[in-house]
Amino acid sequence: MEGTAVDTDTDVVIVGAGPTGLMLAGELRLGGARVIVAEQLAEPTGQSRGLGFTARAMEVFDQRGLLPRFGQGDTLETSPMGHFGGVQFDYTVLEDAHFGARGIPQSKTEAVLTEWALSLGVEIRRGWDFRELHEGFLDGDRVTVTLSTPEGERQLSAAYLVGCDGGASPVRKAAGFEFPGTPATRTMYLADVTGCGLRPRFLGERLNNGMVMAAPLAEGVDRIIVCPDGTPARDRAEAISFEEVADAWQHITGEDIHGGGAEWVSSFTDATRQASEYRRGRVLLAGDAAHIHLPAGGQGLSTGVQDAANLGWKLAAVIRGGAPEGLLDSYHGERHPAGARLLMNTRAQGTIFLGGEESDPLRELFGELIRYDDVKRHLAGIISGLDVRYEVGVGDHPLLGRRIGHRRLVGAAGDTSTTELLHPARGVLIDLTDDPGLRAVAGGWQDRVTVATAVPKPADGTDPLAGTSAVLVRPDGYVAWAGDGTDGLADALDQWFGAPAASQQPTG
Repeated sequence: MEGTAVDTDTDVVIVGAGPTGLMLAGELRLGGARVIVAEQLAEPTGQSRGLGFTARAMEVFDQRGLLPRFGQGDTLETSPMGHFGGVQFDYTVLEDAHFGARGIPQSKTEAVLTEWALSLGVEIRRGWDFRELHEGFLDGDRVTVTLSTPEGERQLSAAYLVGCDGGASPVRKAAGFEFPGTPATRTMYLADVTGCGLRPRFLGERLNNGMVMAAPLAEGVDRIIVCPDGTPARDRAEAISFEEVADAWQHITGEDIHGGGAEWVSSFTDATRQASEYRRGRVLLAGDAAHIHLPAGGQGLSTGVQDAANLGWKLAAVIRGGAPEGLLDSYHGERHPAGARLLMNTRAQGTIFLGGEESDPLRELFGELIRYDDVKRHLAGIISGLDVRYEVGVGDHPLLGRRIGHRRLVGAAGDTSTTELLHPARGVLIDLTDDPGLRAVAGGWQDRVTVATAVPKPADGTDPLAGTSAVLVRPDGYVAWAGDGTDGLADALDQWFGAPAASQQPTG
């Protein structure tokens, strides 16, 4: 475009400075990629649709040393109790599991991730609104976008573009991604109300005319969710008034809150859609840009953060060069099924929780099933994200493809943990038997993989590392290889981290 300034000095342009975009930006910088984040809003709104994150998202933050920034010391307020479609149960039936961090406004999450990303050298350009995607992103070696900025129209050119720009994603539309699914059938409301004196309804309450939830945020401030039956879907761009929210609350509960007020109000729907592919050439999608769903169980933000953790190290490795063929394609291969599972469980929860009288038999059945520990474990794994298992390669070790939980380790240099070893966002080979053969095999990847010789600290219960000589952990915390001896280790290193350095070919 004639007269438009062009900036070509970056590797990745991310559109959207929400939790997914900020997490991805930090991951890319840890991997050595240059990043510009373009955000439409000149300033954060301060509105917090999300109020926490799941157990797996907590682990992802902890893997980068971020978790203490969300609370005092190393602890956060978590709740052992959760629900599936309003049917309450105890999440601690899973080892190390809980319903996740609670009471953390999304504005706090974004502030923590912004500070972290900036400290790593990420450029965040606010007031930069995505306008156009230029041709060539499918088969060219660069991608170019046009944005509206406070200084006028600008172009950015990069090796890759990632849309982290929400459910309406202009990037997704411009790149021609298909977004199949089910359209919205109803409108629901979300608000932070003041001066209403509401009693808590933490897990929601199903009444004759709909469902409501309420939780105190601060003195005199309550977060409410109002889901009236029979309210048709409407355009989310339409303004929502507090009076509408108060009308719906009264219709369901019989309580009059019109005398109060609201710090902000919003609406949402039960639309459920997923991009049919997460990558088209040099354009990728993550977070709500890739999947939208009913906000059940606080899974949206958490799934976006996990998308970013999966994509970041892979994209950075491709940009640095030397990444194995197909590494970037594994992003879709791993995260698309996880997104599909998210949509499945949120639709199921919506049917149970929001359905009318026709859903009463289903609610009754779930109430019976959830008394069984196996059912509790299954549902807890789905909601927490702890049940994700990737197809990482051959082998039948129970850890293979699963996330490595937090385990204290003792080594020659002192105490450490599986979590601390992941702080630099590098691959980690944990040598549990002080085996020089393992270290010899891994020598060719020492620029990408840290070898840590340590043993698990004694702990109560069954340690998943017991009886294992070593585990190879990817930067996103998932086990790529586990076993005794060195069989298959070189192949796993090559599969996930590329060819060994020419001067240090593996032995053994």
